[in-house]
Amino acid sequence: MRTIHLAIGVFDGAHAGHRAVLASARAAARADGGEVVALTFEPHPSRVLRPADPTLLILGKAAKEERLAEAGADRVVHQAFDEAHRSLEAEAYLPWLRGAFPGLRSVHVGDNFRFGRGRAGDAASLRAAGEAAGVAVRALPPVIVRGEAASSSRVREALRAGDVALANEMLVRPYEAEGVITPGRQLGRRLGLPTLNLPWSPELIPAFGVYAAEVITAEGVAEPAVMNWGVRPTVEDGAVAPLCEAHLLRPTGRVPAPGDRIRLRWLARIREERRFAGLDALRAQVEEDKGEAGRVLGIGE
Repeated sequence: MRTIHLAIGVFDGAHAGHRAVLASARAAARADGGEVVALTFEPHPSRVLRPADPTLLILGKAAKEERLAEAGADRVVHQAFDEAHRSLEAEAYLPWLRGAFPGLRSVHVGDNFRFGRGRAGDAASLRAAGEAAGVAVRALPPVIVRGEAASSSRVREALRAGDVALANEMLVRPYEAEGVITPGRQLGRRLGLPTLNLPWSPELIPAFGVYAAEVITAEGVAEPAVMNWGVRPTVEDGAVAPLCEAHLLRPTGRVPAPGDRIRLRWLARIREERRFAGLDALRAQVEEDKGEAGRVLGIGE
C-alpha cells in the first residue's frame, strides 16, 4: 500500500497559497513514492456554518479538481461537510483522518488551518497529535502577493473590482470562463465585430466590463481576443442574463462556431461596461477597445 501525503483545505481558487500546501505534500510524496491526496469539502463550509450568507465560489467543482491536479494532487477527495463532520471533536480529527486514509504519512495545511467542533483545533494542536501518532504535520505560511497574503477572499475582492491582473497573480494561472458557444443576434457582425457568445453563470460575478482575453478553442489554440462581459445596456432593454461576448483579434485557426466548447482566459480589464447613445458611438468605442486589447496582448493594432 502506498503512503498517503494529505493536503487539506477548502482550496477555492487553488491560489498560490493552496499550491504551496500541495507542493509541500508533493515533496513529501516524492521522498517515499507516496500518493498526494487533496482533501477538500463539499459543500463549502459556509453553506453549513452561515447558510443565510454563504461564500460565493470562485471555481466550480470540476475546475477546482483540474487546478488541484495541476498543482500536484494525484487524487481529490470531496469530504461531505455536514453536521456530523462539523461536530467532530478536535481531538478525534487525526484518528478520523487515519481511518479515512490508511497509510497516512503526512498532513499539509496552511498555518491558519482550524478544525473540529467550534474550530477548536489548529495547526499546532494537529502537529502535536501527529507527533504522538507518527504522522508528520507541516503548516505552510501564506504566500505574499503585492505585499499581502494570497487568499480566496482577496481573489474574490479583486474579481469583483475587475482587477483580474491581481486575481491572476494570486491564482497563478488566468481566471477562466468555460462553456458552449450559442448563436447570437448577429449584432456584433453588423458592427464589424463578430463575436462568440458564451452564456455563463458563475456564483461569484466578476465586474462587468471589456477585457483583453484569450479564447482557448476546442483544438487547444489560444486566440487573442477582446471580450465584453455584462448585460449589454446599449442594445438590451430590461433585465437580461449576463453574457460573455468575445471577438477574435487575429485568428490563426478555425474560428469556433455555435456548439463548440471554449474557454475564455481573462487577462486585463480595459474599461467598465456602459451605455452609449447609439450604435455609432458603440462602434467607435469598439474600435478603441480592439486597439487597446491588442496593445495589452502585445499584438499591436
